[in-house]
Amino acid sequence: MDRQHRVMGALVGSAVGDALGAPFEFGPPGAFSARFPTAARGVATEMCGGGTLGWEPGEFTDDTQMALLVGQSLLERDGLDETDVFERFRRWAQAGPPDIGVQTSAVLGSGLPWDAAAAEHVRAGHRAAGNGSLMRTTPAAISFARAGREASMDAARRISALTHGDPAAGEGCALFHEVLRVLLEGGNADEAVAAALPLVAEEHRVKWAQVCDPGWRPQDATEANGAVWPTLGSALWALRHSTTFEEALRLVVDLGGDTDTVACVTGALAGARAGMTGIPVRWSSVVRGRVPGFPGRTWELRDLQWLAVRLDGSTADLHEPPPTRGLEPREVAPGVWASDLDGARRSDRDFAVVSLCRTGGRFGHDVQRFAYLTDDDSNSEIQTVLDDVLADIAALRADGRRVLVHCHAGASRTGLVLRAWLVREERLSAQEATGRVAAVWPQLSTWNDSFTEALREVERRRGDVPR
Repeated sequence: MDRQHRVMGALVGSAVGDALGAPFEFGPPGAFSARFPTAARGVATEMCGGGTLGWEPGEFTDDTQMALLVGQSLLERDGLDETDVFERFRRWAQAGPPDIGVQTSAVLGSGLPWDAAAAEHVRAGHRAAGNGSLMRTTPAAISFARAGREASMDAARRISALTHGDPAAGEGCALFHEVLRVLLEGGNADEAVAAALPLVAEEHRVKWAQVCDPGWRPQDATEANGAVWPTLGSALWALRHSTTFEEALRLVVDLGGDTDTVACVTGALAGARAGMTGIPVRWSSVVRGRVPGFPGRTWELRDLQWLAVRLDGSTADLHEPPPTRGLEPREVAPGVWASDLDGARRSDRDFAVVSLCRTGGRFGHDVQRFAYLTDDDSNSEIQTVLDDVLADIAALRADGRRVLVHCHAGASRTGLVLRAWLVREERLSAQEATGRVAAVWPQLSTWNDSFTEALREVERRRGDVPR
């Protein structure tokens, strides 16, 4: 898997976990599965919003707000400037965010400078090993990953100490940094922990070794999961007991308690493991939010993806797609339509839109899904994308919605999904599906050999075609 897929998966995954868990914060165990016993892929999904603070569906909380401040500071200051990070935190806190940790609020509101506020909080006898520094450290973990284990772990401790004066919190962030660094390289989380534990401060090493042990379970925790130890321990536990992003997130949100933060931390690790394509499009497509104190910008999926790759060293500008012909939508199969980018952008608002290319932002339709699919041979997880997209189309059709599929020119990627839909739903052969789409949608392009093979695999996996 391309490293950029994993980097985007980590940052988007953390925001998705945050938004997914927010409505269930402080709730009982099992509440998520009780409400959503199976995948909710139609118009209404598990990104339900609500909760005690009335979040909008897909809206991220203070976890991601603070993470974005860290990420922007690292980029704009060309590295770690603790004074700048702290001042951004303070400006955010003064703007009155709807959700802010008790400890973070006390430290940022103390009036003390960046290098004294958290330490004084501890000296005053307050508890200081919460998970509030762990929840925001994903951008720093991405940024420092290429610097190696020791440099990354050191940066984690320094950023944690801005608000969390208990070194136990900093050691948890350091372990998280190393696990994410290894996952971004395609490695194993438990092996990363084993290699990092000797670098944990001796007075905290035994407890962290217990919490990170492969045999540890959330019910073994000695603190509520608002503390740093069970938060990271639960994230690692979820990785071990899942094979997909969706499975990992369901496990931790069902733990109850501090669901947004535990899911945020888990989402970063599971997203790095699964890559961008492993995050369900029904979740990633709706994640969004603002950062109090920094008006004028709403963060959406594309902004998070762009920030992630820039933290990893890319110098690419935020993509603004060139105009297209604006093809009028055309029905290719019952209830399933095709268009190009600008045709979809200007289409009737009652369409549920499936976007297979970079769009420059949302169109304004109440349902729009963004699938990560490139028009070349670099799609390492193409079957995962197809499975996800086709299942969502089926659910949206079951909800009575017309579904409009598009890519930039409406040619290759659009053609792949339309043909795969006919192969799966109408049980056509790959050849028959190609002929059917070409007869209705002359923009179809079949140049991409990897798409052709993916289509044949959809046909084989249907179960009635010999392999």
